[in-house]
Amino acid sequence: MASRADQLASNISLAKFSQATELKKRLWFTVGALIVFRFLSFVPLPGVDPTVLSQLYSQTRGGVLDIFNTFSGGSLERMSLIALGVMPYITASIVVQLAASLSPQLASIKKEGESGRKKLNQYTRYGTVGLTAVQGYFIAVGLESYGAQSGLQAVVDPGMMFRVAAVISLIGGTMFLMWLGEQITSRGIGNGTSLIIMAGIVAQLPVTLAKLFESGREGSISGLLIFFVMVVALGLIAFICFMERAQRRVLIQYPKRQTRQGLMQADRSHLPLKVNTAGVIPPIFASSLLLMPLTISQFAGNRVAGESKWGDFLLSLNQYLSHGSPVYMALYGLGIIFFCFFYTAVVFNPEETADNLKRNGGFIPGIRPGKNTENYLDYVLTRITVIGAGYLAIICLLPEYLISQAGIPFYLGGTSLLIVVNVTVDTVTQIQSHLIAHQYGDLIKKARLKGRIR
Repeated sequence: MASRADQLASNISLAKFSQATELKKRLWFTVGALIVFRFLSFVPLPGVDPTVLSQLYSQTRGGVLDIFNTFSGGSLERMSLIALGVMPYITASIVVQLAASLSPQLASIKKEGESGRKKLNQYTRYGTVGLTAVQGYFIAVGLESYGAQSGLQAVVDPGMMFRVAAVISLIGGTMFLMWLGEQITSRGIGNGTSLIIMAGIVAQLPVTLAKLFESGREGSISGLLIFFVMVVALGLIAFICFMERAQRRVLIQYPKRQTRQGLMQADRSHLPLKVNTAGVIPPIFASSLLLMPLTISQFAGNRVAGESKWGDFLLSLNQYLSHGSPVYMALYGLGIIFFCFFYTAVVFNPEETADNLKRNGGFIPGIRPGKNTENYLDYVLTRITVIGAGYLAIICLLPEYLISQAGIPFYLGGTSLLIVVNVTVDTVTQIQSHLIAHQYGDLIKKARLKGRIR
């Protein structure tokens, strides 16, 4: 009986999905935009030899390059037009949000509503262009000397013209990805930037699994270790799904109101506070802040290595901040915890929530409206954010450390799983919301038709 009920429910949902034309348009637009993103990852920068670059990357594989290559969907390995991905845009948005919370002028702009949001978005775009230009120049300079020790030349014609062309191409690619993410958010399903990062990770997953099983076949990695990694990955996925749905429900009570039957009835509802209010943003923000200086030092250090003390310092900095090192893990963990609290404070404002409850006559039982309600919400939110920050740090750091010690590819790390699972859950939730809205729309139309007939 249960299986028949589940099958009937799935048939009904599929029937509703086939009737939801607006949802299908949004899904097809999202799929088309992600296909365009994947095509762009195979378009190389002008003046770069893709064959030589592939050989050099296989020799220097590991560390921060693999991390950056994961989030860009393999674009850095091929040095495509979108080699930097959306990381400069994310870094610029971090800077603007931090400045908006610290600067009174930007805070007043933020309170202007839609017009203020457009101004801050424009500042974010300007910052994205500046960061991409800086990173692109250092990448172009590093590419000219990339492989000099091996006797290979990744750049066909080094010089100022190549640097200018590379910087312009990288700026164009990053700005196009930023625009594509905004289009997915407004005309598609889900958050566009998160979907682009998830698409890059998922695109690298088959290659990673093939290399992992090939290593097991060759004997470089034991089959028991591969089985252990798969079990840990499945356990992490289940744990992430559980924690992402965990919430603290705060009871909200409204005063008694008279109904049509003349009865006095008090309304009750709940204010759901997610344990992980920040979602997948803290790991992305923390990695993007780490990747920006590391990318510059990686390419600049290779160019000036051995020529000065500055070059030796950059190389030693890359070694200390290599993937899985204690310094990298400490900075990454602190970044996740900081951005977890910071983004939660940006998303949820206890003062505004307390004012809305007071304006609508709602109150928390045992807590006086106003300032006391604000303090109580802030207290509860801080406590559950501690749990959420600890959960994110464990999910991201523990698998990364085990994988770096065992020599497993980075793409199977906790950060990648967290991004994929979180974005997938959010996207499925939005699809269900569209289906429910479509169903309610049909019910309203039927009710109007019946009213006209009567």
